[in-house]
Amino acid sequence: MKHTCHSEYLALASVYIKTVTEAFINEDKLKTEWKELNYLSKPDLLASKIEYIAFEKILKSQEVDIKYFPKDKQLSLDSVYCRDASIATDYGMIICTMGKEGRILEPEAQRKTFLNNDIAILGTIQAPGTLEGGDVAWLNEKTLAVGHTYRTNLEGIRQLKALLAPNGVEVIVVDLPHYRGVEDVFHLMSILSPVDKDLAVVYSPLMPIRFRNQLLDLGYKLIEVPEDEFESMGCNVLAVGPRKCVMVEGNPQTKAALEKAGCAVITYNGQEISVKGGGGPTCLTRPLQRLK
Repeated sequence: MKHTCHSEYLALASVYIKTVTEAFINEDKLKTEWKELNYLSKPDLLASKIEYIAFEKILKSQEVDIKYFPKDKQLSLDSVYCRDASIATDYGMIICTMGKEGRILEPEAQRKTFLNNDIAILGTIQAPGTLEGGDVAWLNEKTLAVGHTYRTNLEGIRQLKALLAPNGVEVIVVDLPHYRGVEDVFHLMSILSPVDKDLAVVYSPLMPIRFRNQLLDLGYKLIEVPEDEFESMGCNVLAVGPRKCVMVEGNPQTKAALEKAGCAVITYNGQEISVKGGGGPTCLTRPLQRLK
């Protein structure tokens, strides 16, 4: 079977995750870090573990090869949102440099894990460049969208382009708005989740007109997330296969729209592990390969 890293929607073959047990570690760590990391409130440790086990079971039910980032007490609670510290490409992993100061150690920790498991490294985003994986989404095998945000700066984007250009990958830059400011969790994938080659979940009120038109030109049909389901992570949808996806409970309108478009939708209770920290199912996973 052939595999690719250049997809957000093909059948998920392998993925890295960082469990709540290994990221949250203990009650003292939660008490010390949650305010500084701008969580809505302190996650309940036991409830978080229960939610995460249910989320992990969903991935296992899809016969995904699950790999695990190890415990590292130097990393913050946010390491549970493991998509952000790296980008998977067919030519090797790109190691990011985080725009959020509290997460600055995560990329190097992931690099060590990849090297220890014989996973190739294509390159590293060097300071003063910043780039976070939540700002990056594959639109097709040769087109990568990257958000210009408070977490991903122009120098980071320049370096990303330089790494991918020799392999013929086009990088589309999406200039995102200020929204709630520097401290808020606002990535490109806060407003975009491709779930098939021609279908994406979007939150258009925060999407640049030019980029929205580019999606339409690429043949995408758009499922619009209503305003009252944006904060509850209705736009953060993880495709585990074409039109087969995982999302946080509590977004019935978006779920119904997905199902109307022919999608199978699996939901999980993510109040502790997703909503409080601003990281939905895409954030909780670092997909590696998908089946072509």
